[in-house]
Amino acid sequence: MKWLDLLHRWTGGLLGLVLALLGLSGAILVHKEDWIALPHASDALVSDPARIALATGRLLPAPRGGEALIYASERFGLIQLRGPGDAGAYADQAGHIVTRWDSQWQRPELWLFDLHHHLFSGDAGETVIGIAGLAGVFFVVSGTILWWRTRRTFRWRLLPSRLSRPAILWHHRDLGIVIAPLLLLVTLTGTMMVFRPVAGLVLWPFSPPSAIEASLKPPKLASGPLAARPDWRAMIEQAQARFPDARLRILSLPRKPGDPIAIRMKRADEWLPNGRSMIWFDAATGRMLGSRDALDLPAGARMFNQVYPLHAAKVGGLAYRLVMTLVGLGLALLGSLAVWTFWFRRRAR
Repeated sequence: MKWLDLLHRWTGGLLGLVLALLGLSGAILVHKEDWIALPHASDALVSDPARIALATGRLLPAPRGGEALIYASERFGLIQLRGPGDAGAYADQAGHIVTRWDSQWQRPELWLFDLHHHLFSGDAGETVIGIAGLAGVFFVVSGTILWWRTRRTFRWRLLPSRLSRPAILWHHRDLGIVIAPLLLLVTLTGTMMVFRPVAGLVLWPFSPPSAIEASLKPPKLASGPLAARPDWRAMIEQAQARFPDARLRILSLPRKPGDPIAIRMKRADEWLPNGRSMIWFDAATGRMLGSRDALDLPAGARMFNQVYPLHAAKVGGLAYRLVMTLVGLGLALLGSLAVWTFWFRRRAR
């Protein structure tokens, strides 16, 4: 137990601040659709393919390649236009621009997302987050084992009784055990999204990792060069006919010659907010090249597609969002106080 306690404290002292940042930013991002205060953000969702195609044509009058549209949803009534770089815009569902930006620093939801997913450091930051997620899983398991020895002294504490090192340690122990199941869910799902081998290990009983990876890769399809004026209406109507119960979520233009136009849809039984049902079109002619139904994927792949909605509270409505908000704030409190007591708040001699 002594070595487990030392490992728990030292790992927390080194990675606690990272987990605190992830918890706080995650708690804010859970509600981003509610605090993006822009005109038309609360508009009702438009589902008519003709109106969606008209808005698409207005936002992409002369497509160059690399652009993407994230269409409005039931919780957010604006379309997001993404350019090849950091530039982008929000538009109403008729295709009229509401606001533009040239850098992610001009939109708080964008830099918060980058902080939560990459620590402003790209792939290196994502690796650090994955390591912190693994450490979080270890904290839950080791903390539960260490708590069991002193379980008879448990007291419900939302905040430490005072800012002394013993009081903070008791609060850390008791608050940690209260939110341990949800902390395990958050840290494990976050790690699964960063480190695919971890996801493969967890989902192995349902599908082999190779089958999951193969089912999620886009197929190799040959496409002509991007047309100057693609027939958006024909493509959107074909996509809707292929999946009548689905909602259009993302339209992605080819990043390089030979790539097709991709439309991503969310079927009624999918949890993933942007869905994983895909349709590919020839960029030159608009002819449908292929499709993939997310509900026909192997069991492990379908379960992997449910990881993000569970992690980001994209299912369960307001009640689950509030629960995950409390978990994020609890993680921020546990991580920050752990770092403070480990490095700065030493017991008086």
